[in-house]
Formats: sequence, C-alpha cells, structure tokens
Amino acid sequence: MSRFWKIVLLVVAVLVVAVVGVRLMGGKKGDAAGPAAEGRQGGDPANAGPVPVTVIDAVRQDVPVYASALGTVAAMNTVTVSPQVGGQLISLNFKEGQEVKKGDLLAQIDPRTLQASFDEAAAAKRQNQAQLATARSNYQRSNSPEYRQYVAKTDLDTQRNQVAQFESAVAANEASMRAAQVQLQYTRVTAPISGIAGIRAVDAGNIVSAGTALVTLTQIHPIHVVFNLPERQLPAVRQAQAAGAVDIAALDRNDAHVLTDGGKLDVVDNQISSDSGTFRARALFDNEDNSLWPGQFVNVRMQLRTIAGGVVIPTQAVMRGPDGEYVYIVKPDSTVAMQTVKSGVEVGDSQVQITEGLKGGERVVSEGQFRLKPGAKVTALKPGETPAAPTEAELKAAQQQGGGGRRGGGPR
Repeated sequence: MSRFWKIVLLVVAVLVVAVVGVRLMGGKKGDAAGPAAEGRQGGDPANAGPVPVTVIDAVRQDVPVYASALGTVAAMNTVTVSPQVGGQLISLNFKEGQEVKKGDLLAQIDPRTLQASFDEAAAAKRQNQAQLATARSNYQRSNSPEYRQYVAKTDLDTQRNQVAQFESAVAANEASMRAAQVQLQYTRVTAPISGIAGIRAVDAGNIVSAGTALVTLTQIHPIHVVFNLPERQLPAVRQAQAAGAVDIAALDRNDAHVLTDGGKLDVVDNQISSDSGTFRARALFDNEDNSLWPGQFVNVRMQLRTIAGGVVIPTQAVMRGPDGEYVYIVKPDSTVAMQTVKSGVEVGDSQVQITEGLKGGERVVSEGQFRLKPGAKVTALKPGETPAAPTEAELKAAQQQGGGGRRGGGPR
C-alpha cells in the first residue's frame, strides 16, 4: 500500500471517531434535559385541581326481597269439547278465538232420530198407563164388598198382579223417556266451562260420533303461572307462605316492564327434583286484562319479605378490589376516604342494599371514582350535573403556568 492511501485511511478513521463522539455527547444532553422538561411541563400531581365526581347520599328505605324465576303460563282448565251422541253436525254456534261462557251453545247435532226415540217411549208410557187404569178398575171392582163373594180368590190375585205389572211397565216407560230426553239434550253441545274457544276441528255438515273433538276451550280467568326455584330458597318461600299471602308479579322476558301484578302464591310442590335441585311452585292471577296467555314464558318476581330501613346506594358506586367491596365517601373537607362495605340484595335495576359499612346519610361517590385515591380533593356534583366551565382568570393562570414551563426548558 502506498503512503498516500495510508494517509487517506487515517483521515477517514479520525472523522468516524469524531462523528460518533459528537452523537454520544448529544444523546446524553438530551437524556439529562428530558426529565427536567417533563417535570416543568407535567407539574406536581399534588398541586392538581380537585377531581369532579358525582356524589349521592346513602339513604335508608324499606327494601323488598324478591325471588325471581322463569315461569310458564298455564290455563287453569282446558277442555276438549266432544259430542256425546252421533249424527250430522247442523251448525257451529261460536267464533274461533271468542270468549264463551259456561252453558253457551257451541254446536247443534241433528236431533230427529233421538226425538223419535223419545216420542216412542212417551207413546209406550201412555199405552201402559191406559192398561194400568183398566187393571186398577177391574181389581177395585172385584175387591169391593158386594162383588168379592162372587170372585174367586185366584182371579182376584191375578187382577192385583196385573196392576203391579202395568205399574212397572209405566215406570220402565218413564225411565226410557228420561234416557231418550238426555240423549236428545246431548244434541245441543254446550260449553262446560268459561274460556276462549280455539280453532275448530270439524266443520258443519259432517257426520260426527261420540268423542269427536269439536273445539278446545281454555280458561284464562283466573290463570296459573308455574315456575321452578332452587331448593336453597325453599325455607324462605315456606316462611313467607306461612306469614300470609305472598305477592307475585309477572314480567316480560326482558324484565323491562310488569305484565301484571296482584298474583298470589297458590301452591308449593311436595317434592324437590333430585335431577335439577329445584322445586316447583304455582301462582294464581286474576288476569282480567288478558295480559297472560297459556304457554307464554314470563319472569316471575315473588316478594319474600321486606328489610325495614335498609341502606341503599347506586350499584355503580360499589367498587371491587383485592380486599373485597368498597366505596369512596366524601368528607366535609371535600376529600375522599375508602370505606369497605358488603352489598346485599339488589333494589330495582340500579341500586343495591348495603348490609355492612354504611349507616345512612353518608355522601358516596357514584361516578368518577376511577380517578380517585384516598385523600384526593374532589368537586361534588349532583347526578346529571356537569363541571362548570373554567373562568377567564383560570385560563390565564393555566396559560402562564404552561408558558413559564416552556420558557424554562426551551432553547435560549
């Protein structure tokens, strides 16, 4: 290698070392200036303003305790209406879906054949009554004092037996008439219960026989709701039942609103299912407004008891940590403190009853507690209230504080 190239390589190496050294020195200066700049821009957390939070009072009120379950609406009575005699179906006297009363005419079957049977039995009765009258007259005449001595005792006994024979024949005719009359009444098919008529199973003009289904009637006033509850709730249910009438409400599938209330616990089943660990119960509703329909699924809410003077707060106010549930309480000096609590039953859709940790009257943070720590300063807001906009003086102070930080850390 010539001397010239040695000199070139030496110069290049010196330049590379110089560049690397300059970059390393610049990085250290930047690292040293970074924390200071951050400190000037971020500020001291202790000097931060109060945190706006929503505050609500823990109140005391009577808290109802409910047991909830999914139930099925069941008709109190369901009857399939069938004729008891055969014949041609002349007419159907109801509309499908119509509410009918007990005893209303539903269908008419041709009565002529059975009417003839009744008339035949009535004619036979009249014939035997005439023969009975003749037999009685003969017997009374033969048994009178002036004729008895001229009539043989055998003939007298025969006449007496004829009277008894025709009396029995008349009685048999009367029985035949009653049987024919019953059959004749069966040609008028009437509603055995009050209820809603379903879709008819046969049309007028068809020949029906005894047992042919015509229509199904379903009683919906009153109506039952059958539901299952876990066996652990059986003592509470039985205790509530022993104390008096147990109120039950039926809600829609989404628990959005009450379909009907005023129901009462009707019966608790006499055994627990070993397969599911549940027991069946049944509620009775008047259902005057037809809000419940057989086969419908509803949510059942049964009131078991009432907690007098329970402490109630919003559900979102309760936080959960490693040591259990807690809430933030606002002190008179507008600072917060962490309070361990124990929640009980739910109150409606947005509140919960507190069994331990609160006495009622405390100011509890319900929104904004994720930004808090014990001892933090807060601005208490009412539910739905928003923080007030900053004043002009506060904006200027913030700008001055921010500008001073930039002047202290910016380039000179």
